[in-house]
Amino acid sequence: MSSYKTLPTPGDTAWFTHDRFGMFIHFGLYAMPARHEWVKNYEEIPEDHYDLYFKHFNPDLYDPKEWARQAKAAGMKYVVMTTKHHEGFCLFDSKYTDYKSTNTLCGKDVIREYVDAFRAEGLHIGFYYSLIDWHHPEFPIDPLHPRRDDPDAYEQSKGRDIKKYAQYMRDQVTELLTNYGKIDILWFDFSYSQNNGIGDKAWQKGKGKDDWEAEKLIATARALQPHIIIDNRTEIDQDLWTPEQYEPDQWVRDKKTGELVTWEACHTFSGSWGYFRDEQTWKSPEMLIRLLVNTVSRGGNLLMNVGPTSRGYLDYRAEEALKVFADWMKYNSRSIYGCTMAEPEFKEPRDCRLTQSEDGKRLYLHLFAYPFGYLRVPGLGGKVEYAQFLHDGSEVRFTDGTDCFFLTDDPEAAKDLVFYVPNVKPHTLVPVIEIFLKD
Repeated sequence: MSSYKTLPTPGDTAWFTHDRFGMFIHFGLYAMPARHEWVKNYEEIPEDHYDLYFKHFNPDLYDPKEWARQAKAAGMKYVVMTTKHHEGFCLFDSKYTDYKSTNTLCGKDVIREYVDAFRAEGLHIGFYYSLIDWHHPEFPIDPLHPRRDDPDAYEQSKGRDIKKYAQYMRDQVTELLTNYGKIDILWFDFSYSQNNGIGDKAWQKGKGKDDWEAEKLIATARALQPHIIIDNRTEIDQDLWTPEQYEPDQWVRDKKTGELVTWEACHTFSGSWGYFRDEQTWKSPEMLIRLLVNTVSRGGNLLMNVGPTSRGYLDYRAEEALKVFADWMKYNSRSIYGCTMAEPEFKEPRDCRLTQSEDGKRLYLHLFAYPFGYLRVPGLGGKVEYAQFLHDGSEVRFTDGTDCFFLTDDPEAAKDLVFYVPNVKPHTLVPVIEIFLKD
C-alpha cells in the first residue's frame, strides 16, 4: 500500500484520488465575443453592450450527450462545469435571478441537461460556482470589476451590501445542491482579499472569506451533501488544493503545516478557459500527455478544460485534443487510474516519470524521451519479477547493472536495472513500461 498520507478531508476524496482525470467546462455569455472568459473585465465592457450577448444567447447545437461521450472516450472520470462565472450569468433555472439561460433564446436549464448527460455516462458530477459576480447589484465594485475605472465608480458602488450578495450565493448553492441529485464536487472561484485599491481608489477592496461569509457558505453545502468535495478558494481550506496553469514539481503541501494535501492541477487546452476564437497557443499532443503523467507522478489529479462555442459544440481543436487523450488512455490508463507518486526508494531515470499502483505491486515507467537500446534505472536491481510495454503487453527484457552493455566493476551497479528496449520507439506518444515488482 502507498505510504503517502494526506491531510484528512471533510468530503469523500477516495474515488477522486483513484480516478485522477477530469474535464472542466467553461461556458457562458463570454463564448459569444469569443475573446476570453474575462472579456468583460479586460475590455471594461458596459452593461448595455454586454446585454446584447444575453439577448442573443442561443446555443442551438448544445448537445451535452456528445460532450459526455467525448469525455468518457478521453478517459475522464469526472466533470466540473460552470453554473455561474464571474459575469454573473447563470446556466441553471435559479429563482433568485432573471439573469439565467432559461430567460434567453436558449430557453433551457443548461445545467439540468449537462447533469443528466454526464451522469448517464457514469461520470462524477461537479459544479463550478463563481464567488465573483459583475452583474449582481449588491456586489461592490473592486479592482477586478469592469466598472472600476468609471468616473462615477464610487457613487455606483456606494450602498451596495455584500452581505445581501453572500445570502444570494447561499440561496443559489442551496438550489444547486438540492435540485440536481448527488453532486460530487463544488468548485468555488476565487478569493483576492490581498488585492486592494491604492490612492484615490483605496476604497476598492479585494474580497475574501469574510465577504463571502465562507463558513456559512460551506456549512450550507455540507448540510445538504456531506460527502461533497470542496476546493479551498474561499480562503478556507477544505478538501482540495487547486494549482492553476502550472505544473507542480512535487506533491503539493499545506503552506501552514507542510503536510501533503489532496490536489488537482487545472489546465486549458489553449490559453483561455472560455471559447477564444483567435487564440493560438494550443498545447501539443506530447505536452497534453506529459501534463497528465507529470501530475499523477506527483500525487495529483488533472482537470483539463474545454470552452464550447456559443452555439454549444466543441470546436475542432478541442475535439482533436480530446482525441489525443482518448488514443493514449485506451492502452495506457492503467498507469493513471489508481496510481500515485512512486515510493521514495524508486528513482526516476532522466527524461522519465514513475507512477505506482496504490497497492504498491506495480511501477509504471513513462518514457518522455525515448532511449536508444538500453534504459538504466537506479536502485531497481533485484526487485523486478517481470516487465512489459503497457500499450501492447509485449515483454521488455532486463538485467542488473553489472551484466550488460554497461560493464562496470562498480559494486553499486548491481543495485540498478537495465531494460533492453527496441531501437524504434513504439507507436504511442509516451511509451510506458509496466513493471511487476517481486513480493
